[in-house]
Amino acid sequence: MIDLNADLGESFGVWRLGDDEALLGVVTSANVACGFHAGDPLIMRRTCEAAVERGVAIGAQVSYRDLAGFGRREMDVAPEELTADVLYQLAALDGVARAAGGRVSYVKPHGALYNRAARDPAQAAAVLAAVAAYDRSLPVLTLPGSAVERAAPPYGITVVGECFADRAYTPEGGLVSRRLPGAVIEDAGQVAARSVRMAAEGLVTAADGSEVPVAARSICVHGDTPGAVRLARAVRDALEAAGVRVEAFAT
Repeated sequence: MIDLNADLGESFGVWRLGDDEALLGVVTSANVACGFHAGDPLIMRRTCEAAVERGVAIGAQVSYRDLAGFGRREMDVAPEELTADVLYQLAALDGVARAAGGRVSYVKPHGALYNRAARDPAQAAAVLAAVAAYDRSLPVLTLPGSAVERAAPPYGITVVGECFADRAYTPEGGLVSRRLPGAVIEDAGQVAARSVRMAAEGLVTAADGSEVPVAARSICVHGDTPGAVRLARAVRDALEAAGVRVEAFAT
């Protein structure tokens, strides 16, 4: 059994990114932008309403305060400030989700915050402190073996391992920087085959050809990857054809 998640609600004002409606017909979990890297109150509300209507789990996609950089620029934020920023985003999206008849059921850092928290114990602890202050029953999506996973026990927070269908891996199990060629994989056949192997065998081939273990309960397809809907559909079809049940990890 595996969850299929995607980043949604990443438009802002008149600027549109991705096809949220189509993706909500494929994925089982929606990482909804909370306004700091993308999304605005109206988009947040519409995305939550559409997710509730489709029976898709809603996750708070928290990030650094970086609209101009789409949350993909690493920032040096003091732990106390980062905890407050994450708490603000989580509480805002949960309020919107509840007004739509749903609720936030997990948390996933976005972009630079995701990668920084995966390796930086202080940033990982700041994110976990915010989740614990709001609702420690909410699981947090992260890379297997990350600093978030190691820091979680004292906070009483469950971490859920995540792997990436459309991103290249380093030999250490991290993600290849988007600044490097080949970091984003756009071939539907390759993305689907990788996903089945990650779900069934817990392995992925890294950029250097080595085999990397990925003990994951959720697979991500980025909503802003070119052809994201086609990729997500290919992944889901391939998983189901391989006998893997696609189901949300949180409700």
